[in-house]
Amino acid sequence: MIGSILIQRKKYKPVDFIAAFFMCAGLSYFTLADSQISPNFSLVGVAMISCALLCDAAIGNVQEKSMKTYSASNIEVVLYSYSIGFLYLFVVMLFTGDFWSGLVFCADKPVIYGYAFLFSLSGYLGVNVVLTLVRTCGALAAVTVTTCRKAVSIIISFIFFSKPFTIQYLWAGLLVVLGIYLNLVSKNQTLSKKFSYWMERLWKPLGVRFYQYKRIRTIETTV
Repeated sequence: MIGSILIQRKKYKPVDFIAAFFMCAGLSYFTLADSQISPNFSLVGVAMISCALLCDAAIGNVQEKSMKTYSASNIEVVLYSYSIGFLYLFVVMLFTGDFWSGLVFCADKPVIYGYAFLFSLSGYLGVNVVLTLVRTCGALAAVTVTTCRKAVSIIISFIFFSKPFTIQYLWAGLLVVLGIYLNLVSKNQTLSKKFSYWMERLWKPLGVRFYQYKRIRTIETTV
């Protein structure tokens, strides 16, 4: 959402900001729950994930702007996005030596090439779906769908893999679901008007109290 405001100069309703807050809080709560269950974290990994999230927030808006400005197709956007990323990673892996060790590993286990092909194919199909969402619904809707996908992936991981469960996962999931629901509310005109009405009724007394408190403090300071 911040990327849309900075890059595309979009404007959002208060309910959109609240929905984004709940989704971010839910995913952060998932991470905190993981850290309590298995507190073996690498600072390098945390830094890389944080950088990846920032880039992910920017690239969706850049892609949407390119599609609208240059009428670029999905294939063209995928080509430029991943070719630029490939060049960056290739240079980094050459300097770190991971490229040559990766070649040796794949030479010892040729089945890795098949897995890499399947992973690339599924990634290509997934990226095309996301780009179609970006083209038709906007970057914010696409990020909402991918956030929902991440939450569903975490839930499915409990089914296929044996891992400890904590009640914090439940609260985190509820926050994500609430954020997704509020995002759907913002798309419905009737529900959005009702939500804005109740928010105005909720915040109006608080605003009056804050104004009265501020006025009293100003008078006290003047006296």
